[in-house]
Amino acid sequence: MKKFSIILSSILVLLISFESCKKSFLAEKPYSSYTPITLTDSLGFEAELVGLYQYQTGTLTYSANQGWPSVWQVGTDVANATAQQQGIEVPYYNYSQLTNTDGAASYTWQRNYSLINNANIIIDAVEDPSTTKIGPVGKKQAEAEARFFRAYAYNNLATLYGRVPLIVHALTGPKTDFVRASLDDVNNQIISDLTYASTNLYDLNGGTVKTNVQGKPVSRANKYMAMQLLAEAYLRMGKNDLAEQQAQAVINSGKFSLVKTRYGVRASGAGDYYSDMFVYGNQRRWQGNSEAIWVLEQENPTAVVGGNVDNAQQRRVFGAAYYAIPGMLPCDSLGGRGIGRLRLSNWVLYGLYGSDDIRNSKYSIKRRYYYNDPAFPALLGKPVPFTGADTLFRICPSTTKWGAFDPNDTFGYAMIKDFIMMRLGETYLLLAEAQFKQGKLTQAATSINALRTRAGAVQVTAAQMTMDFILDERARELIGEENRRMTLMRTGTLVDRAIRLNSNDAQHPTTGLTSKNLLLPIPLTEIQLNKDAVLEQNPGY
Repeated sequence: MKKFSIILSSILVLLISFESCKKSFLAEKPYSSYTPITLTDSLGFEAELVGLYQYQTGTLTYSANQGWPSVWQVGTDVANATAQQQGIEVPYYNYSQLTNTDGAASYTWQRNYSLINNANIIIDAVEDPSTTKIGPVGKKQAEAEARFFRAYAYNNLATLYGRVPLIVHALTGPKTDFVRASLDDVNNQIISDLTYASTNLYDLNGGTVKTNVQGKPVSRANKYMAMQLLAEAYLRMGKNDLAEQQAQAVINSGKFSLVKTRYGVRASGAGDYYSDMFVYGNQRRWQGNSEAIWVLEQENPTAVVGGNVDNAQQRRVFGAAYYAIPGMLPCDSLGGRGIGRLRLSNWVLYGLYGSDDIRNSKYSIKRRYYYNDPAFPALLGKPVPFTGADTLFRICPSTTKWGAFDPNDTFGYAMIKDFIMMRLGETYLLLAEAQFKQGKLTQAATSINALRTRAGAVQVTAAQMTMDFILDERARELIGEENRRMTLMRTGTLVDRAIRLNSNDAQHPTTGLTSKNLLLPIPLTEIQLNKDAVLEQNPGY
């Protein structure tokens, strides 16, 4: 940990009154602290809880290093960096450069621990007997929401770093003697927090519905988010029967259903029901997305002041840089202006999907481009030829999931789109994984076939159920959505799959990947600041 964390949602304004006629003017009276002094009533708790969503959104939309989204995709089995790489992602395909001073590993550590401290502030205040201006129901809701985020952050840390310091109370001063807790202790805290959250969070439509400035419902934590995260955490812990129970509870709740028909803002236009889920204006439950379990929402800041946190780079990272070809203009049908900082791997593009799979349709993976600039009449409407380096980032096939176009911002620095953090499609994949790991091969095939039926893909049998097949299916269903690096680290398959499926990229091949990279390095700065105890480094770093 740093010596202290900046808690965005609890910045205090220092009010200094000058009283020149009193000797008390010279008396020292500090007005700032590590923790806020406003958590006494429902408005204070609400502000702090909203801050958790804001903080997590800020992590996803980080733009100071524009290659941030690439960190979690390149050097795995699904993507490679291109000539448009930004820099922060380089050690994540050239693994020899992944050291204990790595910027992405340090940023990830800091953001998760800051989220934990923010959650701890709320939890401590709820449990403080002097907090009397909020009732018992409100206290349980606030604590459950904060515990969900604390568990979310600890699950990230445990997956990425293994044993980590366990902090369950807000920091009230400098601390320089952190030690790494056992993984069992960290896991038990995650289970405790998520069990509490799934018990005490509102049902999907329960409690007071929060609305935004436009009067629309806002996605807030619900019990099914906790169940889904618990299923994933149990899988990482090897508690496969418990993971199955949690995933089944989400599916059997009747609150969610796989999208199988056209809906929403593009229902009568070009597209299909699968790609409809990722259209801006279709991603939230109230907009018709019946699969949505957890959506982190963004608003266009031209319409809603403060509608976004930072400038999300997902479209620029995943979208092809077709704008750089003479005769091409950024437009809505092409998803706006991309940079092509990564390219989907040849395995994804040419070996993953069957011919009838709707997840591979032209509405989900863009493979053909046509000249669209009226200033080039001789080219207008003709196909852009696949030649040379253009196929690697300018007109490379790319997922459309992050595509969005704002006619008021054709340069498109920020991506104003919601983040679908959890949806029912992944629940079926978690269920299949849990069933497979228990030897329930027929049941696992049934769970996988729920998705393949929706996709129009060929059905599979129990004999085809392997961990590799399930991870293949995750890529088919969740390409561009899931944090692929974390999935492969959680399942211990990063080294095998990245080398076997994606080590032959012509431009930026995956090199130097070894078993030590199944964990990230503990940031050296954290070790150095921790002067009063030994914060152990992960092996090999």
